[in-house]
Amino acid sequence: MLLTTRIAIYLAALMLVVALGSASAATIYTTVLSGANEVPSVASTATGTSMVTLNGNMLTVSETFSGLVGGAAAAAHIHCCALPGNSVGVAVPFTGFPAATSGTYTMTFDLTLATTYTSTFLSANSGTAAGAEAALIAGLNTGQAYANIHNAVNPGGEIRGWLAAVPEPGTAALVLLGLVPAIGMARKKRS
Repeated sequence: MLLTTRIAIYLAALMLVVALGSASAATIYTTVLSGANEVPSVASTATGTSMVTLNGNMLTVSETFSGLVGGAAAAAHIHCCALPGNSVGVAVPFTGFPAATSGTYTMTFDLTLATTYTSTFLSANSGTAAGAEAALIAGLNTGQAYANIHNAVNPGGEIRGWLAAVPEPGTAALVLLGLVPAIGMARKKRS
């Protein structure tokens, strides 16, 4: 009977892994925006968050920010590709970003369009949208891209955050699956 229970637990966990792994084709990257992340750092009490969702060739940016002390946002974008602690040029400008000291922004970008990227980023990556898309995705996946909000007082950026991938549900489920035998062994030792 104990063996049957263990098999049932393993099968249930395996089904969870398959279900969660197939349910999510998107990759999510998040960050917290702050003045301390700027290079050089900026003494700002402003804060923000950025969530970037990559689903196929579509990139959805959802950003919130508040308390910009250097004035209303003049520009915001994703910069790519450099290691944390460095600055690099703009890859994807956030068109229609609110000119405010606090607010929210959501926009979906088609990564197959050359107009999604700055001309400099496009030129640096084979001059094609395909090259720019590949470079941006590689930068996101290796932690070499950051979101940034600029204003008049801080033209280099008032708040910034390095984008990091959130573990996909399938990975979390695999971790859970690995815990099942450990839990079973712990229960056995207690008996």
